[in-house]
Amino acid sequence: MIREIPITSGTEPLVSLKEYEAKFKALADEKRLQIMYELTQRGNTCVCDLTEIVNMPQSKLSYHLKILLDAGMITKETRGTWSYYEINQNEVSRILSEQLCCIFKPARKSGSDCC
Repeated sequence: MIREIPITSGTEPLVSLKEYEAKFKALADEKRLQIMYELTQRGNTCVCDLTEIVNMPQSKLSYHLKILLDAGMITKETRGTWSYYEINQNEVSRILSEQLCCIFKPARKSGSDCC
């Protein structure tokens, strides 16, 4: 069993590797990447439109949307009986941030930021 390893600076944990694992697992699928690309291009989009855009039955699309939603990569807004999805720009920016980059670079000896 793999143990949760927090990346720390002093006594405060900076990053939870389990959190990143879930996000990268969500992104490690071609269909989910296609869904995110379409949401990036179209903005707030109804699930009814996404089924045609990505050429997928709604049940299968809902499965992929839930994985992305649980990972925080997209947001959901319900209007009546329809759900509208869009990219969570804050989370996408965080994943592509220097914070993650710093996990894989050695810390500077000067004591300043790791990157």
